[in-house]
Formats: sequence, structure tokens, C-alpha cells
Amino acid sequence: MSSQPFLIGPREIGPHCPPFVIAEMSGNHNQSLDRALAIVDAAAQAGAHALKLQTYTADTMTIDCDAPGFRIDDPNSLWAGRTLHSLYHEAHTPWDWHQPIMERCAAQGMLCFSTPFDDTAVDFLESLAVPCYKIASFENTDLPLICKVASTGKPMIISTGMASVAELDETVRTARQAGCRQLVLLKCTSTYPATPANSNVRTIPHLRELFGCEVGLSDHTMGVGASVAAVALGATVIEKHFTLRRADGGVDSAFSLEPDEMHSLVVETERAWQSLGQVRYGAGEAEQKSLAFRRSLYVVTDVVAGMVLTHAHVRAIRPGFGLPPKHLDQVIGRIAKTAIRRGTPLSWDLLG
Repeated sequence: MSSQPFLIGPREIGPHCPPFVIAEMSGNHNQSLDRALAIVDAAAQAGAHALKLQTYTADTMTIDCDAPGFRIDDPNSLWAGRTLHSLYHEAHTPWDWHQPIMERCAAQGMLCFSTPFDDTAVDFLESLAVPCYKIASFENTDLPLICKVASTGKPMIISTGMASVAELDETVRTARQAGCRQLVLLKCTSTYPATPANSNVRTIPHLRELFGCEVGLSDHTMGVGASVAAVALGATVIEKHFTLRRADGGVDSAFSLEPDEMHSLVVETERAWQSLGQVRYGAGEAEQKSLAFRRSLYVVTDVVAGMVLTHAHVRAIRPGFGLPPKHLDQVIGRIAKTAIRRGTPLSWDLLG
């Protein structure tokens, strides 16, 4: 990994920084610019660090065709029965919305970038000076597109859904050879929604080790648990689909977070990051006062000088100002040098 700071705009990415949380708008604007801008505001208020768009049209994604393969025939799919062209037409973000959305993000102190799906989208996004690019899982083997994006020299975030190690190796090599110097790989399960059981977030540290880059999670599960687990395993970037209200519908609403949930994601992933710390044993600085509440050896009945101490006289109790409990057997049978009052912490100088 480069020794240079990994920056997306002014925001630094890495293990020493809180997780970078991306709110994915996707098609949840429901073809309303006003709703898109309200999503920006809600994401900013929830604490997301960036908003991500998708830049395509139905015609740059596919062709208007009802032949086999162009209609979603999986009965379990959220989009069962739809043709690809009609789905993408409904879900796309009009290109003339990009600038006002990006301006609203800037006004709210959030970064804004996008996923391009072809060369024309990259050229368009370059005209808007986006700070980085995202490659979707379904495009992570589109090497010409990856080469085009990498040639901009901007940071790239690539979702790894469905890709084999060999495919990822080819993707990463292509990106780096074409000019990408700052790369994030996001573990991703390309089902909508995904389940925690098929998220396999233990892959995240393996991705870092294999490819020497920043790593994260593109999370399609419900809730925030998988993302918190990912941060515990070293994720530095978290991406989640976001909407105002799932009940409003929309192509991705069923697996999108609402504002209160996005706020919880930001808070809990940062707490997970804060909790990582370092390998450490023994009382930390914050624990020093708690040492007083350990058990230690105390005289629990009044003792006169010359008395032989028994278990009736000495016990391991709280607080912790006496000898450690491990010395109990060495203390029993010793003689008190002097009278000792009940409640006195036992020390060697009291014993003969």
C-alpha cells in the first residue's frame, strides 16, 4: 500500500480514521428531483460522509428487448417480470440532476460521486470533477471500463460481488496499470437483499492481505450488524443503500436504510472502530482507579498481638489494598506482630 495518505476529496481513508460511510441513493429518488435533494439532506443529517449516485441510461445499460435473458424471470427477485430496459429506465438518475444533487451535497458538507457504467458516463462525470469513482459488482470484470476510470488517476472503489480471486487479480492489475494509485475493494454479496449468513465478512482482511489496498463492505443486508462486524475485521469504507421511507417504494427501497437507521450505522460503525484499539493487557490508564475494587487479604476480626492467624481472621475481600489473594496460604498460620483491627488490609510487616 502507498505510504501517501488515501484521500477522497479532503477525507482521509484508512485504519487510523473512522469508517467512511457512503449513502447509496440508486433509484430511490423515484424519478423526483425534489425527493433526490431531500435524500441528500436526510443523509447529511444522519451523518453519512458521502452520497453516491449511479450514472447511466437504460440505453447505455442494455437494449430495449424482450428476448430470453432480457427479462428477469427469477420469481424471488424484487424485480421479477421486468425487462432490464424498463427497470433501468425507472431507476436511472437523469444526468441533468447530477449537478444540482452534487451542489446540494457540497452545501451539506458531504462528498458526492458516482458509479459510471460506460465511457460516456465517465466523460460526463469528469466534467463535473467528481472526487472518485465506484465500480459496481456487475461491472467488475468490464476491464475496458475499469481502464477508462483508472486513467483519470482518481481513487477507485470496486465492489467484489461474484468475482473470483483470479478475476479480482485481473481487475486490480488492470486498474493499477492504467493509473489507479488509490484503491478500495468492497466485499459484496450480489443479492438484493443479502442475508448476514451469505455476507462472509471474514473475506475482508483476506482482501487486504491479497491486494494491499483499503477494504470495506458494500452491504445489502437489513440492519447494521454486518457493517459493524466488517469494521471489526478492518473495513475502512461502508456503503449502504439509503431512502427516506421504505414504504414509499422504489426499485431499491426494500433493502435500503431509513434516516434513523443510517444514523445508527454511522454511530455504531464508529464505535466499532474506536473499540479496536491495539493488543493490550493489564490495567489501562482509565482502569487505574478500578484496581481498588479487586479482592485482597483483609483482617476480618480483631486480632491481638501474638495470635496465630486462621481462616476465621483473614479473608480475600474487596477492596484491593491488602496482599493479593494468592498469598492466603502463606499468611494462614503466621503470628500477628501487633494487635490488628478488623478491616485492616493485611501486609507482610504486620506478620511475624
